[in-house]
This record gives sequence, structure tokens and C-alpha cells, in this order.
Amino acid sequence: MKYAHLKEFITNLPQQPGVYRYYNSEGTILYVGKAKKLKNRVSSYFQDSKNLNSKTRTLVAQIHRIEYTIVDTEFDAFLLENSLIKEYAPKYNIQLRDDKTYPYICITKEPFPKVFSTRNIAKHKGDFFGPYSNVKALNSLLEVLHKVYTIRTCQLSLDEKNVLSGKYAVCLDYHLGNCLGPCDNKQNYIDYNEKINQVKNVLKGSNKETENYFKEKINAFASTLEFEKAHYYKEKLDLLEGFQRKSIISSTRDINLVCVVLIKEESSAYIHVLELRNGTIVLSKNIRVKSTFNETEKDIITHVIINEIDTSKNLDIISNIELDIEFPFKYNVPKQGDKKLIIDIALKNALQFKFEKTQKKNTEEKYSRTKELQKLLHLTEDPLHIECFDNSNIQGSNPVASMVCFKNGKPSKKDYRHFNIKTVEGPNDFDSMTEIVRRRYKRLLEENEQLPDLVLIDGGKGQLSAAAKALKELGLYNQIPLIGIAKRLEEIYTPEDSQPLYFDKKSGALVLLQQLRNEAHRFAITFHRQKRSNNAIQSELENIKGIGENTIQLLLKKYKSTESVFSQSLEKISELIGKSKAQKIEDYKNKKGNH
Repeated sequence: MKYAHLKEFITNLPQQPGVYRYYNSEGTILYVGKAKKLKNRVSSYFQDSKNLNSKTRTLVAQIHRIEYTIVDTEFDAFLLENSLIKEYAPKYNIQLRDDKTYPYICITKEPFPKVFSTRNIAKHKGDFFGPYSNVKALNSLLEVLHKVYTIRTCQLSLDEKNVLSGKYAVCLDYHLGNCLGPCDNKQNYIDYNEKINQVKNVLKGSNKETENYFKEKINAFASTLEFEKAHYYKEKLDLLEGFQRKSIISSTRDINLVCVVLIKEESSAYIHVLELRNGTIVLSKNIRVKSTFNETEKDIITHVIINEIDTSKNLDIISNIELDIEFPFKYNVPKQGDKKLIIDIALKNALQFKFEKTQKKNTEEKYSRTKELQKLLHLTEDPLHIECFDNSNIQGSNPVASMVCFKNGKPSKKDYRHFNIKTVEGPNDFDSMTEIVRRRYKRLLEENEQLPDLVLIDGGKGQLSAAAKALKELGLYNQIPLIGIAKRLEEIYTPEDSQPLYFDKKSGALVLLQQLRNEAHRFAITFHRQKRSNNAIQSELENIKGIGENTIQLLLKKYKSTESVFSQSLEKISELIGKSKAQKIEDYKNKKGNH
């Protein structure tokens, strides 16, 4: 299957914000992307190619490996994405983005500063925050800032001389409440710049001071019964809290460090390394260490620092593991603050890395079972798609059958099927098996669906011969390998051999066949019980003379069970099926003593 190894990888991706990287078979980075939910975004590339444009199809055709980094917020993903694009200049980012520079938010150096977006960075003109790789998110942020802090949007030159001279008059924004009119000296310099300082705090990721300011205003006006003013600041606070743009990356803009975290289990340790420059993640790397001599967490983390990290950069190192060693650089284990939040991000990535490796190991074990089965049965292909059949009846009553399907060594429940036996009367397991196998593969042929790599029958030679008969009728006997498993000694039968095969009891291949057989039996028994129960319910109602099948179905659809039907009043039943039939049920209840 095309992209099979990638699709298996994608199933284990988290539904968290992050940045993904696509590499070709030569290890060259092709594309860097951001996502609010990594799994959803990455999987969208591997859906029906008809829904992709030509550039994206060309990109997907070259993808050989995927890497990703989890972050706390979508905003952090924007920043990390832009940083990686600048560093690696991936081919498809350049083509798809027209090589544009990402915008920043600028706060100008004026008596009454303006706040706006720009792609041109001139440090002498103001303070710059960003970059923002998503223009929609940037515009949303600016909209919130202007609404919360009533910052002016005009281009007027508001120095002291122009303001005091009365040169300008307020515009529509003032009358709409979007600006407090500093141009006409209706808002003073101190008040305006206090709001600008709060804007800077928000852009740095520190909302606490601003939230406290609004709360103080709300309480002050509420205490003097000025509820309209209190409500005004409450709306501002709600806007700010609703946006919730608390970014680790932007709030740690001056931090330069390497973060190394470790999660250890019995035989392996999972390490994640983050390198931050000016608060932006420039390196994200997973490392797995196999423990062979009962090394401690301290031993492993020390080994990683010495062998995997470039300590010549003179960057501080933080970790979640305490060490007693004196390094020629700063090493600490933060317990709170921004650095602790960075530790938490790294730990998320390490946990996800551990999860991936565990899932991969489980998958490899399941694949190895099918490989072993291929070898033991001398099959030409790895039986990744196996279907198993089982009959279920008790003394010939309600005969049913089941088919379960395993793909890649694990159940594919959407492909399970139930069968009611239609052409066989009485307890004839062999003919029943022939019927259901014939029906299953006749339908697959008619619908041009994929045939299985192996068919397993729950039973010995008799059951197996019955299934072989069906395949011969359809011309599939030599196309689909067929085997049976007899429960008593777990013998494996093939159609052409009179003597069974015996697999090692600890064999992964035998375990897989047993799982298929047991699942088919469980599925068939469940269906058989359900059918017997349904028939029992219906037969009780059929005992009532004058109550036909359509009436019974109407009653059961409404009341779900015979007991529930009998518990209803004559009036209730009359509303549904008429007074005459309802009276017949009432008479039957009285006769049976069901009041």
C-alpha cells in the first residue's frame, strides 16, 4: 500500500498544536507546516489525491519521513514554523508562500504610539513583536488589542505641539468609542502610554498585570455604584481572557538555552532536546537510549549532555533530572516560571516519542506474526489480510455464522460480518459453512473488492472441505490460501493434506490464529444469543390470536420488549394499534396473569 509506513506513523500523532516537517528519501527537508491539531493536519495530506492541488500532490509523492514538535499553543506553532522556514528554506515553503517575509507587530516610538502590522523591520522606529506566520491570527490579535485598549489607528503626527495647537479634530472612531481622542487632547499622554505598556505586556505573553488592572477598575466602579463603567471594563477583561494568547515562546524572548528532559522505563530511556534562541525553538530532537547495565537517570542524562549537546555554544542547560556534577556551564532544574513551562513542553514531546516507539514495537510484533505465518504455511505473500469463519447454533435452532477480519495483525472491526443461514435446514454445519463462504466471496467478486490473503476456518477437515467446496464453485480455490484450526489439539489443516500441521505453542503465528478463531467464535455466539432473544420476544406476542407480524413489529419498535408491551395500559396500546387488537393483548395478559 502506498504511504503505508507513513499512515501507520500518522495514526499515532497527537491532537495537539505543533509543527511538522516533511523529508525526502535523501533526508532533505521539503516542507515545514504548523497545525492546531497535528494528527488532523498531517493526515489531510494523505487522503484522496483528487482533493489536493498539483503542487501538494508533487510534495506528497516525495515524502519519505515525517518529524514533528509539540508546543503549547497554536501561536507557538506559528513562531516555530517561521523560525524553521528561515533556517532551512524548504523548497515547497518557498514556492507555496511566494517567498514573503512574515509580518511583525510594531509599536512606534512616538508620544502617542501607533500599533500596527508591518513586514519592514526598522528597530529605530519602534518595538517589534513577532514574527506572525498566520496573517489571519495577526489581524485577530490587532483587533483585540485595539478593542481592549482603544489605541488610535490614524496616521496623524501627534507630538505635543500639534495636539495642544488644536490642529486636529476627533474622527468617527472617537464617536464609536474605539479611540479616546488623544489627537484633540481628550486623552492625556500618561493614560495613553499606560495602555501601550499593557499592550506590550500582552505581546510578551504576560497578561496578569493587565488582568489585575481591569479587575481593579471593575471593583472600584462597582463599589461606587458606577455599574456602566464597571461593565465597560468587564467587557475589556472578557475580550482579553477570551483571546488567551499566552505563548511560552513569545514570553521568553530573551532566553537562550538547551532543555534536555528524560523519561525512563525498565530497559529504555526517552530523551527530548529543545534549543531556544531568543525564546524561539531552533532545534527539537528525540533520542532513545537502551539501558544495558541498569544505568540511573543521572547516568543517562549526563551521557546525553556530554555526547549529544554542543556545549561550546555556552548556553545554559535545564532539565527535569537533578545532577550533582559541576559542569563548566549553568545547569539547573527549574521548579516554576517560564523555564519550567519549557521543561513541560519538552516532556510532552518525550512522552509522545515514548508512545510512538511503544506502538511501533507492538505493530512490529504483529507484523512479525504474519511473517512467521507466511513462512510456516509457505505462502507467496505476507498474509496481512486474514478472514476467519465460524458457525453457531444450538440443536439446530437459529443457525448463524460470523466472519471476522484482521488486517496487519490486528482486528478490523468495520469489516466484520454476520450471516443468517438461508439455504440449509437443520443442524448441518458443513453445508452452512459452504453457504456463508460462497456468499462472502461471491459478493466480493461482484463488488470488485479486495480478496483476503488467507482464509481461516474454525474447525477440522470437514469444515475445511466445506469451505473449499465454495471456493471451487467460485473459481477461487487456487487464488486464496485456505486453512482450518481444530480446537482440541490446535491442529492446523490444509485442504490437500490428510495430516495436520502443529505449530509451537509459543509461536506468534499460532497465537494470531487463535486470536482470530476466538474472536470469530465470540462474534458468532453474540449474534446467536441476540437472535434467539429476539425470536423469543416475538414468539410470545405471536401466541396472541389476531396479532400479526406487522402489529408485533410496531409494538416492539415502540416499546422495545414484550415485558414493556405487557406493562402498558389498554388505553396506551389502543392509541398505537387500535382498540380491538389492544383488547386481545389485554385478554391474553389477564389469562396469563400478567397484570
